[in-house]
Amino acid sequence: MNKSELIKALADETSLPSDDASLVVNTFFNTMKKSLLAGERIEIRGFGSFKIKEYQGYAGRNPKTGESVTVASKRLPFFRAGKELKEFINQ
Repeated sequence: MNKSELIKALADETSLPSDDASLVVNTFFNTMKKSLLAGERIEIRGFGSFKIKEYQGYAGRNPKTGESVTVASKRLPFFRAGKELKEFINQ
């Protein structure tokens, strides 16, 4: 499912106009992005949690050329599925 399919499903389930459903979905994702950027952890009970993991830089190697390269440190979003979601998927 992609974002436009999610908007359509929300509009169909709630009888909201597509524009309103789009606003709800976009607001939800934008709020989540802002929270993660601020270093906050997001927890949705019964679904899972999101947080930012920080990775240190390291010396790597280009597999094609064998040349040594420096990989910069980075921050990546990390999702951990909740217990209820795992149980639902494994029924």
